[in-house]
Amino acid sequence: MALDVKICGLSTPDTLDIVLARGASHVGFIHFPRSPRHLELSAMADLVGRARGKALTVVVVVDPDDATLDAIEDEVGPDIVQLHGQETPERVAALRERTRSRTRSAIPVRLMKAISIGSAEDVARVSAYRDAADHLLLDAKRPAGSVLPGGNGVSFDWRLLEALDPSVRYMLSGGLDPDNVEAALGLVSPAGIDVSSGVERAPGIKDAERLHRFFDALDRAGSNEAPAAGTALLNRKRS
Repeated sequence: MALDVKICGLSTPDTLDIVLARGASHVGFIHFPRSPRHLELSAMADLVGRARGKALTVVVVVDPDDATLDAIEDEVGPDIVQLHGQETPERVAALRERTRSRTRSAIPVRLMKAISIGSAEDVARVSAYRDAADHLLLDAKRPAGSVLPGGNGVSFDWRLLEALDPSVRYMLSGGLDPDNVEAALGLVSPAGIDVSSGVERAPGIKDAERLHRFFDALDRAGSNEAPAAGTALLNRKRS
């Protein structure tokens, strides 16, 4: 099955156009004021509109309240909201039900839950989110002193995922870059991969050359094909 590719933390039309042209299946935008990649909803809405129908659009938030999620759905209208905080399985399930009950679209906004991995115990708790979220993303735990739950440019021991139920579909994130993504794909078999800081020249500043190198590495790995898991949502019609 083909690999989904998500480029996250985009903030400019030119870099968005590059990743769309190279065949990204998902494009991500951050709504978290502490992040150097933070966008206000109005600016995010413009970029989401530019990408709509070309890739699945993802808005990343951290421990959002209900009002924030309502505003994202109403003002931005992404395909997916990524929860990247300390949300419990119960909170994720409740938010998914809320989103489905208030949607005006034939296909509701999906919820992706990011789970921090640093030990076997972390891998074991992935199953608790399997039925609560529509999609799972496995990321590295943030380093000491960081205020960012993701986008820190650090990876985890990918071999930990050998203990994961092979039927669990997930995106792999955390420290991926043009130089190590081939090695990562040689060790694990995710449904998709997610990269942010690994294609930047400075925090929050995506670099065209690194973006191209990343996709070139995927080409060499034989993984940059038509998107897999997100394809059914691409032609959705939002009312």
